[in-house]
Amino acid sequence: MRILFVGDVFGKPGRDALLRWLPGFCEERAVDFVVANGENAANGAGITTRIAQRLLDGGVDVITTGNHVWRQKDIYPFLAADERIVRPANYPVGAPGRGLTVRPAREGGEVAVVNLAGDLYLHSGMSPFRIVDRLVEEAQQLAETILVDLHAEATSEKVAMGHYLDGRVTAVVGTHTHVQTSDARVLEGGTAYVTDVGMTGPRDSVIGVRTDIILQRFITELPQRFEVAEGPVRLNAVLIDSDGGRATSIGAIDSVL
Repeated sequence: MRILFVGDVFGKPGRDALLRWLPGFCEERAVDFVVANGENAANGAGITTRIAQRLLDGGVDVITTGNHVWRQKDIYPFLAADERIVRPANYPVGAPGRGLTVRPAREGGEVAVVNLAGDLYLHSGMSPFRIVDRLVEEAQQLAETILVDLHAEATSEKVAMGHYLDGRVTAVVGTHTHVQTSDARVLEGGTAYVTDVGMTGPRDSVIGVRTDIILQRFITELPQRFEVAEGPVRLNAVLIDSDGGRATSIGAIDSVL
């Protein structure tokens, strides 16, 4: 099984670049399953139903999200109805949507995708460690291949989750910081891991936002209205190979489109 996981898709530049690049890459590299984090796909803050549908129609099999998923209320009914999009499972009961989904891969088999939010600095309401055992046990009953997206601020929380789930899931990938880390590897138990996949969005920016706006915010310490930057897009992703649910390799992708 070959899985492509695409880092946080930021605004129109990120999603347009991804949709142009994705079909050719998947054909060339024989990708079986595509997951993309889409919580910043709508102008850098949340995701809408229209944008989610466009990503899914363009070749993404499952969309994961994070702490900004609630920014666009338009997505709430879609979260509740469509199994191809997930939100962090450790948000309060009653929030629309689900934190675990299972979807078919292109060449047979199924992939379970679990979405979690970090609690350190993001204050998700519940530590992901309190809920992940139940989710993994449920996923193991449904699919051989299991991918976990931990959308978290703290590096320590993501590294700890990788070790905690090593040998029980196929991959643990971190998202949220928009900067790709250089620690992609397969852990001893056979779980692929990377602290942060990175961002698919404007390269010449401050994590997707116009640089001049962010500089003014830091210099003046006054609120600023964020705007998505323009220009070349940096596409960050990881490509994961697995056999029988155990990862055999993970490679980082860092391309400018």
